[in-house]
Amino acid sequence: MTRYCVVGAGLSGAVVARALGEAGHSVVVVDERARIGGNCATARDPATGIMEHLYGPHIFHTSDESVWAYVQRFCAMAPYAHRVQAVARGRVYALPVNLLTINQFFGTTMSPSEAQAFIRSKTRPCEAPRNFEEQALAMIGRELYEAFFEGYTRKQWGMSPTRLPASILKRLPLRFTYDDSYFAHRYQGMPKDGYSAMVASILDAPNVDLRLAQGFEALGEPFAHVFYSGPLDRYFDYRLGRLNYRTLDFEKFHAEGDYQGTAVLNYCDADTPFTRITEHKHFAPWEKDAFDRTICYRETSRACGPDDIPYYPIRLAEEQKLLRDYIALARATPGVSFMGRLGTYRYLDMDVTIGEALTASQRLLTMIAEGATPPAFFVDPA
Repeated sequence: MTRYCVVGAGLSGAVVARALGEAGHSVVVVDERARIGGNCATARDPATGIMEHLYGPHIFHTSDESVWAYVQRFCAMAPYAHRVQAVARGRVYALPVNLLTINQFFGTTMSPSEAQAFIRSKTRPCEAPRNFEEQALAMIGRELYEAFFEGYTRKQWGMSPTRLPASILKRLPLRFTYDDSYFAHRYQGMPKDGYSAMVASILDAPNVDLRLAQGFEALGEPFAHVFYSGPLDRYFDYRLGRLNYRTLDFEKFHAEGDYQGTAVLNYCDADTPFTRITEHKHFAPWEKDAFDRTICYRETSRACGPDDIPYYPIRLAEEQKLLRDYIALARATPGVSFMGRLGTYRYLDMDVTIGEALTASQRLLTMIAEGATPPAFFVDPA
């Protein structure tokens, strides 16, 4: 029986490991954490029983029917519609920017067509925005940009929005209706028993040997091939330098009753040091009323240090040369394929992560059957 190693017991690793195991191959899945699930790991808080998102909230949303069908094989997905509120200049608004936000902010009662014309008069036309700020000024105008995005973005990314790509803001919608849903995907939900239980179910496959609290570097065992979902630069012991990430600090606190009345409350003003407060029982609306107490995380973003958990790849212009060098090094290194958010140094939503891992698994099994060598990357990370 051919033996493979999957590094990382998160979404990418679990999907690939299951595919290999079900195909009759022996798989060792190793993760240096003592729990599975990667950064989407969840657990019941022992003091309250509330399901915590241990590394920040994760909301499952997709329009990919194959991905939606896949996750439902391994968990019961409960309905959950994500909504975000924002504190700006001492008032609370709904995000993403929609007709209610516009009318609240400007003290108006405009109709959709009136609001659309009004916002158009506020914008600065730009055919090809070069950065986040130019995209915002072309999309929503200066007043809304300065109120909701400028300060928050500086806190989240630790730099001027003029240094960030326009693509970051393009991911957020602008609506001239009262629809305040954060995501527009067809399928949205939460695993009723948490993400860790979902990943455990995926990994509960034949021929899969799960080893937690153990680093890949200490294994010292021969494998036919390694599928690596850890940080790309770490695999090579940072020999070319470190790729830059943002990390998050969480200040967890308990309170009686309901602390803020919503799952996520953004704090947009630059003089508020944290970016948002998340209240975790609201991520499970089917059970939130059963808890007399509540758990909140106050979230702050900063530069990722050597001993921190990497969350968001920065991918600015100055990172591109180093990334290209690591990609070239990976392609010249036999016996390993790099996958997932950290392995490809890309920001990926959970559904995209699972979708890419499913596609890679299908291709991988075909290549193994044909005696072909798996590539360094199943998706071009450049």
